[in-house]
Amino acid sequence: MFTGLVEAIGTVTALKSLDDSATGGNGTSLTISGCASILDDAHLGDSICVNGTCLTVTEFDSTSFKVGVAPETLRRTNLGRLTQNSRVNLERALLPHTRMGGHIVQGHVDTVATILSKTPDGNAITFRFQPKPNPADGSSVLRYIVEKGFIALDGASLTVTRVDDSEGWFEIMLISYSQEKVVMSRKDVGEEVNVEIDLVGKLVEKSVGAYFEGKEGGSAMLEKIVGRMVEERLGKS
Repeated sequence: MFTGLVEAIGTVTALKSLDDSATGGNGTSLTISGCASILDDAHLGDSICVNGTCLTVTEFDSTSFKVGVAPETLRRTNLGRLTQNSRVNLERALLPHTRMGGHIVQGHVDTVATILSKTPDGNAITFRFQPKPNPADGSSVLRYIVEKGFIALDGASLTVTRVDDSEGWFEIMLISYSQEKVVMSRKDVGEEVNVEIDLVGKLVEKSVGAYFEGKEGGSAMLEKIVGRMVEERLGKS
């Protein structure tokens, strides 16, 4: 699990196709350098979020680490478009005492989205994105994206500012501080970002669907969700 608060920006210094290691699965091996700040407590087998994708450390030294990227991950994310000297967002797995300044990010990318526009707004930048259909079933993740909801783009926890379901896009605003801390600010119109939508939306959809289809367990899960929402509302009143 991760928080979506990017800790460092690393640089891809080597790519090896047909990586046959356990984590590569005949995919690609990536060496990412210039990230000493997140390797002081590193161990083999640790999870590191690379552009929003949870990957396993297979080798490391004081300034760089190596991960294997399986074919499924290459198909579903923008990692397959990385080249030497590409910059990537990095975050270590969260610890029990970590402050949750972002939101729960799994590191499981749902799809990619194309940057449609970048519009300056004072010292901030508004990005508009068009998500591609889910590679698994062709569905759109837009049904899970709501105004003021959480979303992880290249692993960075951000707030949705606008959604247009009919035209198929959503927007976020990147403040000046974040522009210095994430790779997205350096991307141009037409480039892609990895998208992970908030898990809660998918869980609610499955529970409600099971409830109306009469599947076992659907009713109980829905009742728990509604009950928790009511308790939280009463607690605030």
